[in-house]
Amino acid sequence: MSAVWVLNGPNLNLLGTREPAVYGHDTLADVEDRCRRTATTLGLGLDFRQTNHEGVLVDWIQQAGAGVAAGDVLGVVLNAGALTHTSVALRDAVVGAVVPTVEVHLSNVHAREPFRHHSYLSPVARGVVVGLGPLGYELAVRSFAPTQES
Repeated sequence: MSAVWVLNGPNLNLLGTREPAVYGHDTLADVEDRCRRTATTLGLGLDFRQTNHEGVLVDWIQQAGAGVAAGDVLGVVLNAGALTHTSVALRDAVVGAVVPTVEVHLSNVHAREPFRHHSYLSPVARGVVVGLGPLGYELAVRSFAPTQES
């Protein structure tokens, strides 16, 4: 079974308690449950992870790229959190690992502080979902479902 990896960066472990007016009340476990239900409905596997460390995210992206090359992984849903706006290393990992990536943000980063308006990931992502809360994750997972031609 082909899998989608959902990778979460710094502070996303605090969902549900961190700035609920911005990020909502769902916890990361709630987001994972939603993604898992979506993946199961589509017949996909799901690998859901979170770390507060940039290098760990780089390692996971590279592992996912190896999985893509082996035919086991379809791609990555990536919410890199604040690293979106600062990490050339993550951008280079996505390109170097040749892993299809959909960038996700719970909040509308373009309606927030100016430093959040720039993403190093968007130019190398196959898609970007912002401002739709946890639904954005579900849509990103769905984007990896094989299309059925009639």
